[in-house]
Amino acid sequence: MSESKSVNLTKRATYELRQRIIHGGLPGGTRLYEVALSEELQISRTPVREAMSRLAEEGLLERAPGGGFQVRSFSLRDVTDAIELRGVLEGTAARLAAEQGVEPARLVAIKALLDRLDGCFAPGGATGQEQIDFDAYSELNALFHQRLSELCASPVILRELERVVSLPFASPSAFVLGQADAARSNRSLALAQAQHRALVQAIEQREGARAEFIAREHARIARGNLEASFVSDPQAPDCVPGMALITR
Repeated sequence: MSESKSVNLTKRATYELRQRIIHGGLPGGTRLYEVALSEELQISRTPVREAMSRLAEEGLLERAPGGGFQVRSFSLRDVTDAIELRGVLEGTAARLAAEQGVEPARLVAIKALLDRLDGCFAPGGATGQEQIDFDAYSELNALFHQRLSELCASPVILRELERVVSLPFASPSAFVLGQADAARSNRSLALAQAQHRALVQAIEQREGARAEFIAREHARIARGNLEASFVSDPQAPDCVPGMALITR
């Protein structure tokens, strides 16, 4: 097998297994068997083995007693700690970006993303309630957070952020999809967008401490949405990627 083909098969196996895990197809505690997965995915055993190792590095799998891997389960505390850690890392990235200064062209580009996020909010018409395009917001929000973190130009911080946000519930957009309480979701996203703009402004004005504080507070929105969904949203496991992994 050529090296490029092996890499592609590993990526495919990793993607397939990750999707099954975060959408509940492989519940927490499920033991994974290399031979069975190889036959099911129609991929040779070596790429499947490498895929499981990668997912273990991401934190979705863990070593099983006696060898091999099993799907991890997470407590609510595990999840909130992951969100807090993302806030710390994003806050550090924002502070560094502010202290170092950012090229005007990059600020223009990220402000354009903010304008596109504004476009996800629309008047509610006869209901009087503001309507939000959740799918568009989720996609643009993830892109905004990625571009914002890249402003720090620190490979170390970006690498650690990538590891943290690979956990489905630690992603900046993880709980945009919990929509059972529309009014609550709308308020949450409106506040998040206001913080986005304040964060970019702090970076532009070279206010490192303020930028770090806003970024860390911003992550608390995701924590609040998680806790609200976990308690009150009966559809949360279906609406929020990764929620099925959280033990109740």
